[in-house]
Amino acid sequence: MKIKQGWLAVAGICLLSAAAFWWRGFTDATFVAAALGVLAWFLNVRSQLRRKFPDEDETDEESKQ
Repeated sequence: MKIKQGWLAVAGICLLSAAAFWWRGFTDATFVAAALGVLAWFLNVRSQLRRKFPDEDETDEESKQ
């Protein structure tokens, strides 16, 4: 597995664990696992955008100074 897809794998694992918690009736744990899965998915999207537009980060830091 590539490092690029790490956050996506974490999101999938959280989704599966949320489904298992929901099936067992642990609603609080379901919410926490699902929220962590959404967070991991957003981190995956963020890392993809940073790889796609690497120059944007450098220009933002230069304009602040």
